Amino acid sequence: MSRASGTYSISTTLGESVRAFVPNPLPPQDPALANTAFLDLNRQAELALARLAGVSGLVPSVDWLLYSAIRKEALLTSQIEGTQATLTDLFDEEAGFEVSNTDDVEEVTNYLSAFRLVEDQLRDPKGLPISVRLLCDAHRVLLNGVRGAGKQPGELRRTQNWIGGTRPGNAVFVPPPPERVPELLANLEHFIHGDTTDLQPLVKVALVHAQFETIHPFLDGNGRIGRLLIAALFEYWGLLSEPLMYLSGYLKKHQAEYYRRLSSIRTEGDWESWVSFFLEGVSIAANEAEQNIIEVASLVAGDRKRLLQSPKAGPSSYRLFEMLPMMPRFTIDRVAQNLGTTFPTANAAVKSLEELGIVVEMTGQKKYRTYSYQAYIELLSH
Repeated sequence: MSRASGTYSISTTLGESVRAFVPNPLPPQDPALANTAFLDLNRQAELALARLAGVSGLVPSVDWLLYSAIRKEALLTSQIEGTQATLTDLFDEEAGFEVSNTDDVEEVTNYLSAFRLVEDQLRDPKGLPISVRLLCDAHRVLLNGVRGAGKQPGELRRTQNWIGGTRPGNAVFVPPPPERVPELLANLEHFIHGDTTDLQPLVKVALVHAQFETIHPFLDGNGRIGRLLIAALFEYWGLLSEPLMYLSGYLKKHQAEYYRRLSSIRTEGDWESWVSFFLEGVSIAANEAEQNIIEVASLVAGDRKRLLQSPKAGPSSYRLFEMLPMMPRFTIDRVAQNLGTTFPTANAAVKSLEELGIVVEMTGQKKYRTYSYQAYIELLSH
């Protein structure tokens, strides 16, 4: 099936004439997207999301599921853009340990801050809705003090950008001219908040993400903001009430195909292949997240059982154990601080968990020792 998904605008950039692509407003037309084409894939994806939401009820605290899921998404979405940080780096940074690749970790923590900002606004009755203004606010946080800090954080681009290639003339893709960006984003906002379409919510999320990436409204950080928008729309359209899924894992694993499918929308008007790819990704990512929750929940339950059966363990050991999923790397000082107790009491609590093999000491030193809930970190990292 062939349709035109946009038009070309000829503009001059860096002294050469380029064809910048200007997408048509959503939803796709001539022919319209056939909703029936995705009924099966959509049903599977919605079921996978429902199961994921259900399985989160198996654990004593949804907070620690969210703690790890949001960090995995932050990490994976940043890795798509070349960031080298690992989950352990992230936990180390939060524990106050020295981290070698500080810049990369900062990019990931910026994404976490941007994510929280969007979530807080959407959950506050007086907060901003999903809008250009909210995305600009998130963009400002994302690029704060990191590599893209010189690329107009929080502002729509005022110059022509391009993707791939060394200059606009040999680029893989040239997004719309800067003067068209505000109008294109206004159309996108209208599509998100309008009720003019009978398309399924998941299909609409797929369309919005692709359209945002095609508009490429910022000088840097478009991929990460576009993927953050996916998570925001999941909540806004009631697809998943908590961000328990990390779709960026699927997109990273199939990165070449991810870009190829987005590209074929622009070159061939092939929205159908992109939407199918996206829906398959949601099913796979939701199933993987569900499996991971079950594995983590059974690890924690098994460790808790051993702890409760140990004659040496006392109340402070139990309290420390319940903190581990949100504090997987730590020092005894941090334990004392978090438990509101003395150093010797904290030391004894850590020792009882270490003797049971629940936590391991990482330095082999007598002083300045650091500890890790290693089995948990390894489960999350795979």
